[in-house]
Amino acid sequence: MKLCYLDCFSGISGDMLLGALVDAGLSPAALESELRKLDLKGWSLSTERVQRGGLTATKLDFKISETHHHRTWKKIRELIRASALAAPVQQRAELIFDRLAEAEAGVHGVAKDEVHFHEVGAMDSILDIVGASVAMEKLSIEKIVVSPLNLGSGSVKTAHGTLPVPAPATAALLKNAPVYSTGVAAELVTPTGAAVVAALAAEYGPLPRMSVSAIGYGAGSRDLTEQANVLRVFLGERLEESRAADEPTVSIIEANLDDMSPQLGGYFMEQALAAGALDVFYTPVQMKKNRPGVLLTVICPSERVDALSELVFQQTTTIGLRIYEAQRRVLAREFVAVETPHGSVRMKVARLNGRVLNAAPEYDDCQRLAREKSVPLKQVLADAQFCFRQQHKDS
Repeated sequence: MKLCYLDCFSGISGDMLLGALVDAGLSPAALESELRKLDLKGWSLSTERVQRGGLTATKLDFKISETHHHRTWKKIRELIRASALAAPVQQRAELIFDRLAEAEAGVHGVAKDEVHFHEVGAMDSILDIVGASVAMEKLSIEKIVVSPLNLGSGSVKTAHGTLPVPAPATAALLKNAPVYSTGVAAELVTPTGAAVVAALAAEYGPLPRMSVSAIGYGAGSRDLTEQANVLRVFLGERLEESRAADEPTVSIIEANLDDMSPQLGGYFMEQALAAGALDVFYTPVQMKKNRPGVLLTVICPSERVDALSELVFQQTTTIGLRIYEAQRRVLAREFVAVETPHGSVRMKVARLNGRVLNAAPEYDDCQRLAREKSVPLKQVLADAQFCFRQQHKDS
């Protein structure tokens, strides 16, 4: 599992997160190319190496020539959905903004769709949030673990006037997250940073057991005297030994549905997977009054039960859930690139004690090549299997 650990000893903001991920290997050109798929004009991306408290870090900035200070969540959602961004990128970005809109709506007492974003609605913050979603896709990050967050202290000037740190929306977003303050008189966790954490964090805690492949430092705007104002990220693979110790069980969420449109079911599945579900599926069942229905099953890490239960209630027609734990045993897995006559295809390879038991072509790669080369999809799939066996005979 590709893991990203966020070490928030000096808080987190959208630009700090993107700077840290660029520092850890994300291509700025690739990030900018994806963000250009949004219908936003008048911006450019820049990165530079800076010093923060004796540490060298990457400072990422969006230079904005046109300012749009007021956007509703409804307008931002339309902007994301109208783009050519990949579906998982759109889903994550929507999830982050939805959490932020919910927090702002609660603070200001308005409908979620009509929340007017000011700082967060500005173009650079839209780019920060969508950029975070793009970064997860580009770096193949499957899970985010977050340290306790240093919030800072004092006050901050906003479009709503001077507010205490943490700002009310930030505080609402970080309910149930471990937080503290070292007394630094600054806003260390911004609403954008809090929204990313609230939406994407699978768990909170110390650095998990992992094989670290890259470390990145993202610089904040201010150079604090008390501490290095940076966000540190660790990228790597979670060790299988720690999985047995840390994740011996998963949680199962179930609901019987007999009055829901199949269209809602497909949309819910996308939302649940983007929110951290390990698997989502529907099973035909016969229900009361001789009604055909489906059994919705969501498999998830235990720490995502509350968030996913809320999502089930929000996005489906059920009025009750069943939640229980189950033992989980998984094979070690990895992606291996294999060259075929049609192009490169990723193979998902599963091993037991180092021995390959399963190897399956990645469907999206095969579908893309079938379209590009005008070749039947079944041929691309078969050729990928054949080429894998030929190129990995010793496995």
